[in-house]
Amino acid sequence: MRLGTGIVLLALGAVLTFALRVDVSGIDLRVVGWILMAAGALGIVLEVAVWGPKRRRVTRTDAYVDPAAGAPVRRSTTEETR
Repeated sequence: MRLGTGIVLLALGAVLTFALRVDVSGIDLRVVGWILMAAGALGIVLEVAVWGPKRRRVTRTDAYVDPAAGAPVRRSTTEETR
């Protein structure tokens, strides 16, 4: 489940729970709305907490002496991993 799907489930569940006033025989739309909101909230939390931090930025700094200049030189390298 992606982030957009979680948001859609959350919004659809809120509409069913709070905005719709329809009686359907055999099914309680408020309970269905609460279930959809719970599934959407769980999907959002999982997307952000578990699958969200896939990118990592690693910065490495190397220091060495340039033989031509005779002075210390620093080089920073930034890598972004998934």
